[in-house]
Amino acid sequence: MKAVSISCVGKLKEKYFADAAAEYAKRLQRFCKLTVNELDDCAVCEVKRESDAIEKTFKSGEYRILCDISGELVSSEGLSEILDSAYLGGKQNVRFIIGGSQGVDERIKNHADKKISFGRVTYPHQLMRVILLEQIYRAFTISAKMPYHK
Repeated sequence: MKAVSISCVGKLKEKYFADAAAEYAKRLQRFCKLTVNELDDCAVCEVKRESDAIEKTFKSGEYRILCDISGELVSSEGLSEILDSAYLGGKQNVRFIIGGSQGVDERIKNHADKKISFGRVTYPHQLMRVILLEQIYRAFTISAKMPYHK
């Protein structure tokens, strides 16, 4: 079975974010095994410390996608194509990375196979996780030619 991992800085504190994330995680069960690595965020920590924690979640042989405001703007169809290409290319796991409020250091950017953006606006990282989960679900439904994506 295909696997998707998300390495993200910060925990979902608000119930409405947690409920939305849980709903998309439930929907994704039919398409992939989902793993979410929640990492501690720290308002006074340096980016290096958060990036160290992100790097520790990496596994060899996975395809890594960094969510970054300066990344390539992708559509839902584009994300579907990126996922299909990674899996068809032999990757068993695709890892998405959501940094903290200060972003990630160059080391994490260099480890990414792809840098994507869902727009040139900045989202709180809790909301970004929900958006990402929805877009991953949408990407799988596009590949499966299901009517979710109208």
